[in-house]
Amino acid sequence: MTHRVTILPGDGIGPEVMEATLHVLDATGVSFEWDRHESLGAAGLEEYDNALPDHILDSVRENGVALKGPVTTPVGTGFRSVNVELRQRLDLYANVRPCRSLPGLDTPFDNVDLIIFRENTEGLYAGIEDYDEKSEVAEAIARVSRKGSERIIRFCFDYARKNGRKLVTLAHKANILKQTSGMFLSIGENIAKEYDDLAFNDRIIDNMCMQLVARPDEYDCIVTTNLFGDILSDLAAGLVGGLGVVAGANFGDDCAVFEAVHGSAPDIAGQQLANPTALIRTAAMMLEHLGEQTAASAVAEAVEDAYRNGNTLTPDVGGSASTMEFAEDLAQRVAERT
Repeated sequence: MTHRVTILPGDGIGPEVMEATLHVLDATGVSFEWDRHESLGAAGLEEYDNALPDHILDSVRENGVALKGPVTTPVGTGFRSVNVELRQRLDLYANVRPCRSLPGLDTPFDNVDLIIFRENTEGLYAGIEDYDEKSEVAEAIARVSRKGSERIIRFCFDYARKNGRKLVTLAHKANILKQTSGMFLSIGENIAKEYDDLAFNDRIIDNMCMQLVARPDEYDCIVTTNLFGDILSDLAAGLVGGLGVVAGANFGDDCAVFEAVHGSAPDIAGQQLANPTALIRTAAMMLEHLGEQTAASAVAEAVEDAYRNGNTLTPDVGGSASTMEFAEDLAQRVAERT
């Protein structure tokens, strides 16, 4: 079977880490047909006067799966985040961020294995903002719906059950935000009753942050609203080596976009210094989603072996290998397993 997948390299280091990732995927023996599109973000504005051109959305809808590199987002001004718009336009409501320790990395903990499930389309990121020039007051509305809450919480529980996880923790601020977080917590408590094979608890978001940096081994699957999930997923990434080594995926009912969650690092673009681990681990998630479990396991195991061995790592994790040298070493390890 040949899988047709939309490829969005992004900008900055995006094209380099994408090339490395495709090299590793080629070593799995899985057959792909790549539908490649370059015009995202600033490139899209320049060519189509649109940071997220419609033909890219059409491609993802048609193929059902996309693999995406990082895209630069202007801070404070400029065009809206392409990442946020892509998730909202395609209704990719579930952001899934596994954070699993890698051997050989100098991190605060060596036994982290947890997943953040973040509602991806509403909350404060719904983009409902206003500015009153007269009073010089800016405001934003956090829109939380019953439908949006139910589907991300149920997605988390279903994922946990399917993948043999044991515990779901719901993170909230219901002690202060009694309507938005309060509803989210109430819905979670009710849905948890349908999954008596899974343990369930909840944590107030500030306590959740403290718990993660003190006892991350006590947590498994964590589900929360958009802004809280954005913060927690980066915090959890910091426990296992940073954004350069963790995977990310966005799921909707009709399609999925698998993306590296780190930045575009334009300062090192084109120098073969970038670490492609995040996108390669993301590609392993994509393989699993496509039903290619053997290949997915081969990639995941090869990454762990490469870090355990430590001889061909990129400079950010203590090595001296280039982006493609790391990918070539990984591809050999994958080929041995497939």
